Amino acid sequence: MGQDQTKQQIEKGLHLYQSNHTEKALQVWMRVLEKSADPAGRFRVLSCLITAHAEMGRYKDMLKFAVVQIDTARELEDPDYLTESYLNLARSNEKLCEFQKTISYCKTCLNMQGTTVSLQLNGQVSLSMGNAFLGLSIFQKALECFEKALRYAHNNDDKMLECRVCCSLGNFYAQLKDYEKALFFPCKAAELVNDYGKGWSLKYRAMSQYHMAVAYRKLGRLADAMDCCEESMKIALQHGDRPLQALCLLCFADIHRSRKDVQTAFPRYDSSISIMTEIGNRLGQIQVLLGVAKCWMIRKELDKALESIEKAQELAEGLGNKLGLLKLHCLCERIYRTKGQQRELRDHVVKFHECVEEMELYCGMCGESIGEKNNQLQALPCSHFFHLKCLQTNGTRGCPNCRR
Repeated sequence: MGQDQTKQQIEKGLHLYQSNHTEKALQVWMRVLEKSADPAGRFRVLSCLITAHAEMGRYKDMLKFAVVQIDTARELEDPDYLTESYLNLARSNEKLCEFQKTISYCKTCLNMQGTTVSLQLNGQVSLSMGNAFLGLSIFQKALECFEKALRYAHNNDDKMLECRVCCSLGNFYAQLKDYEKALFFPCKAAELVNDYGKGWSLKYRAMSQYHMAVAYRKLGRLADAMDCCEESMKIALQHGDRPLQALCLLCFADIHRSRKDVQTAFPRYDSSISIMTEIGNRLGQIQVLLGVAKCWMIRKELDKALESIEKAQELAEGLGNKLGLLKLHCLCERIYRTKGQQRELRDHVVKFHECVEEMELYCGMCGESIGEKNNQLQALPCSHFFHLKCLQTNGTRGCPNCRR
């Protein structure tokens, strides 16, 4: 298969993929991969296969194609191709929650400076790196990366990247319980979709709606949360987007739990964790298990709650997700206080405070924990963040944490 034929077949696959004939598109691209003698064509078709498998949640296959793409890039001896293939390797590991590997591959990308494509990809590299730091609960570095990605998006007028960064910032602030910002950023993403997204994939709309749903639920606006989540789920089902389906099911379950409708929440948690286990989203599994534990606590079945927490702890320790550990120590504290088991209670109180110290999840001005309740936060240029009210009251000529 020559260059022209390879190009035609790649285009044919893209047309099928955009028309929702995913399996047919994959078959066309796999034939190109087997028959094409053109390394640049093989590289392009591998990019198509990586994107398609990412959107379907087939992350192990995504990683497999990313590894093949690295070899093809080396064959081409072109730094642009190499940078792109390392980014795909980073993204594959990010999806599989291998966050240390993601950060390592992202650093490799950033060290390959100088080429035009590298400079265009740096925003996506920073976003992937930020998501990995967030997965490890290293919040200051995550925020630093997201802000860098946002700068790249603005400098290159890349509205798609800006949309994705806004969704990640929504997730960032939802985790730190600044629910006003957790809603602001996905709303900004939804605005970008409305203003510029005519030719974009519907996944951008679905993604912004999902993050809005999470923020609305946290703010107690459950009807709005349900509307946004339903719209996101509709698109996810139309496009066979398994990862987003799992997240929407988790959000539906959380909404029902917020309404104290545990009976309806349980089956949705079950469906969500089933997909997350299948695709390898261990971070999502931790969230599901914590939600299930809270349902058992509503039912006052504390031993069953502890079983869920134990499974979540194993996953959180394996991933290095410190915020997950902090949350489960917080739940255990409540359970053992109810049970009157003082030794276990003390143990989890100590561990909770150790987590807060380790993640620097406290305001450097008032000393209170950040992320314990809904509070407006403000980041300084060094990416350390504080309670907005503390900065407004005390003012600052430099960062109280790093003195910059």
